[in-house]
Amino acid sequence: MSALALGLLLVAAFGHATWNFLAKRAAGGTAFVWLFSALAALLYAPVAVGVYAIQRPALGWVAVAFMVGTAVLHTAYFVTLQRGYDVGELSVVYPLARSTGPVLAMAAAVALMGERPSVVASMGAGLVVAGALAISWRAGARSRGLRRSVTAGLLVGALIAGYTLWDKHAVSAVGVPPVLLDWAGNLGRAVLLSPYVLGRRDRVREQWRAHRAEALAIALLAPLSYILVLTAMAFTPVSYVAPAREVSVLVGTFLGSRLLGEGDLRRRLAAAALMLAGLAALTRG
Repeated sequence: MSALALGLLLVAAFGHATWNFLAKRAAGGTAFVWLFSALAALLYAPVAVGVYAIQRPALGWVAVAFMVGTAVLHTAYFVTLQRGYDVGELSVVYPLARSTGPVLAMAAAVALMGERPSVVASMGAGLVVAGALAISWRAGARSRGLRRSVTAGLLVGALIAGYTLWDKHAVSAVGVPPVLLDWAGNLGRAVLLSPYVLGRRDRVREQWRAHRAEALAIALLAPLSYILVLTAMAFTPVSYVAPAREVSVLVGTFLGSRLLGEGDLRRRLAAAALMLAGLAALTRG
């Protein structure tokens, strides 16, 4: 993995963990997902227009189909994730989701896309995932509603694997610019969820009054962090990108343990060491 790809993924990891912390703190359900999705589509519209004007990508029907697919997959992901945070702890749902996704994505990339990660990179990916699973196991041992938290985390992980492979093909093979792909996902998500929120406008207004700061921050951070990931995926195998994103688990676990009072921070240091060793192996691979 190149230094540029690693740098993009590390910055994205911090941004990703931060917006997940804010989403857990808001716990606003589907109405909150629609709110920050609509804000993201509005805030990034000038950027998307600028990228299109400069790059002039050839967006045929295949590209449009991939953009629509991205919107559908990410809608399912965000809604499922928010519901998982409604019933579980950040330090359970987040590590499980982030560790399950790369395992499935890497396996599918090898099986379906013909990618062949090196032995060192494969060992690094294993260490990263092992560390993430160790963190979630420790946290889950004392968590209330563990079964629902684990179920939500695994389901979100499967959705992460699905959109990772889909979006990887969109930016690398189809040639959709990362900014446009992510913006289409935000706009499509707002459109798809509009029928739900039309009958719940009071709920949306309530979320805006109570959590406008969180909604605005997520609207900025969620697209930015994923655009960085898409940019890395444009020139880096997904079997390397997916596990490297796991560094966000360290940040998310710290935020959940210290700022949300979920505990077990000291016990997770050993797992963190595994993840850092895995990251180093991925970089060498």
